[in-house]
Amino acid sequence: MRSGSLFIPEVASTVAARVDGLYLFLVGLTAFFTVLIFALFIIFMVKYRRKDPNEVGARIHGGMILEVTWSVVPLFIVMGIFVWSTQIFFAITRPPKETMNVYAVGKQWMWKFQHMDGQREINELHVPVGRPVKVIMTSEDVLHDLFFPAFRVKADVIPGRYTHLWFEATKAGTYPLYCAEYCGTRHSGMIGKIVVMEPHDYEAWVTSGVQEGSLASAGSKLFQDLACNTCHRADAQGRGPVLANLYGSTVNLQSGESVTVDEAYLRESILRPSAKVTAGFQPTMPAFQGLVSEEGVMELIEYVKSLKGNAVSQPVRPATGGPAENENTPARPEQARN
Repeated sequence: MRSGSLFIPEVASTVAARVDGLYLFLVGLTAFFTVLIFALFIIFMVKYRRKDPNEVGARIHGGMILEVTWSVVPLFIVMGIFVWSTQIFFAITRPPKETMNVYAVGKQWMWKFQHMDGQREINELHVPVGRPVKVIMTSEDVLHDLFFPAFRVKADVIPGRYTHLWFEATKAGTYPLYCAEYCGTRHSGMIGKIVVMEPHDYEAWVTSGVQEGSLASAGSKLFQDLACNTCHRADAQGRGPVLANLYGSTVNLQSGESVTVDEAYLRESILRPSAKVTAGFQPTMPAFQGLVSEEGVMELIEYVKSLKGNAVSQPVRPATGGPAENENTPARPEQARN
């Protein structure tokens, strides 16, 4: 495993050097003003100490230039730090459009990773050099925090929602990963490693592993097993919306609001479908909270994201016609788990 300096881990991503630059600047600035203030304190204490108990010090009048200087200089320094840190913040939190996506699930006390082509890993993650990687994360139990020290990126992993981080590794090697949020008695053991490989080595690793099929193909099977296809029909004649081309589109809700369909919206629609009901449809879909694992939810999401085709206009149904069913209403056999 590669090691960095005594105080700073090795620089192994495109943003790591920028983060270190800001950090070292802040440390240097703090040290400079600490030395300056203590030096001035000692100089003034020695030079202007009272030599005679009866001595009366001279009255000191304010200096406009001095007061403006010690107000303006810190202002420019602080604003410079603000602009610099904001640029780094945007670079860390805004992934490129084309990324290699990996799902991560935090669980006391392990990390589970799922690649789009089906590889599954526990406490270990393989990625290629020079390719942006976006890690989409959630937790099965408590709050965790995924931290890659060599890449200088970390993010909270929160139960019930998706968060993400991204990085682009610049050096092949093996680096540690940690949970940076106290999560229970075995928190210190929730560690792992990230293996950064040259592109040809990564492709060889992918092909040499157990081929379980892509997440989308696993999601397609789960979609059929749960009978979701009985309501979400491609011909727009089912009880639910058409899913082709749904990801990335804007959906109008019964509440009058509109949302952009992303991973978080799809996850909520699977687990708590009545929270945001598409306009023109009844809340007939049962909830899958506690019935489908986090891995299963991720597979279903990737399947929906993979659905492409000619868009079919959604039929607008009247809101009448009997009492609406919700996730607390037992599903009839023909609509079970749509």
